Amino acid sequence: MTTATRKRKPADEGGAVFDRELNDLPPELRWREWMGRIEAVLFASAAPVGREDLARLVGQGASVEMLIEDIQAELGGRPYELAQVAGGWMFRTRTRFAEAIKVAADLGEQSLAFTEMELGVLCAIAYHQPIDRAGLAEIFGKEVSRDLLARLRTKDLIASGPRSPRPGAPHTFVTTETFLVTFDMQSLRDLPELELGAGE
Repeated sequence: MTTATRKRKPADEGGAVFDRELNDLPPELRWREWMGRIEAVLFASAAPVGREDLARLVGQGASVEMLIEDIQAELGGRPYELAQVAGGWMFRTRTRFAEAIKVAADLGEQSLAFTEMELGVLCAIAYHQPIDRAGLAEIFGKEVSRDLLARLRTKDLIASGPRSPRPGAPHTFVTTETFLVTFDMQSLRDLPELELGAGE
């Protein structure tokens, strides 16, 4: 049933059918309705929504990219924008309003504040994933606490990766989609290149 719904279902079938095509509307109203659908879904979603999912909301001939561009054009003077992040699109406040948000509501402090060690461990995981605790200990020259890793996991910035080939097959850590969104990256390829020391 799901597959049939995602493909095109004839409008005369019984039951509530989602009308993607909107053929009963004139072209300009149809386009507006498609823009509204995309905007509503993105507004309601806490995570980036991919092109494939957005394409299910509009007619077969409609360009998701052009609809997105039209929405972005309308948001020109607004304090938020529609940005492409982590392989999809999402709404986010514009950078220049970050300070105002922090002052007014003290937002972001709990979710995005990191200790120096947390940030260091997060960077190590991002660049060396999948990596286990022993691998992190080799990088930092000391044991990385389970509590620190649990805090990064609670913030949904890291997750469990494949088992390590080391004896005992310990768990490894990898970064998440939330990590990409938090640091404004499309993929891990956007990580800055590591500058090696002169002796390396």
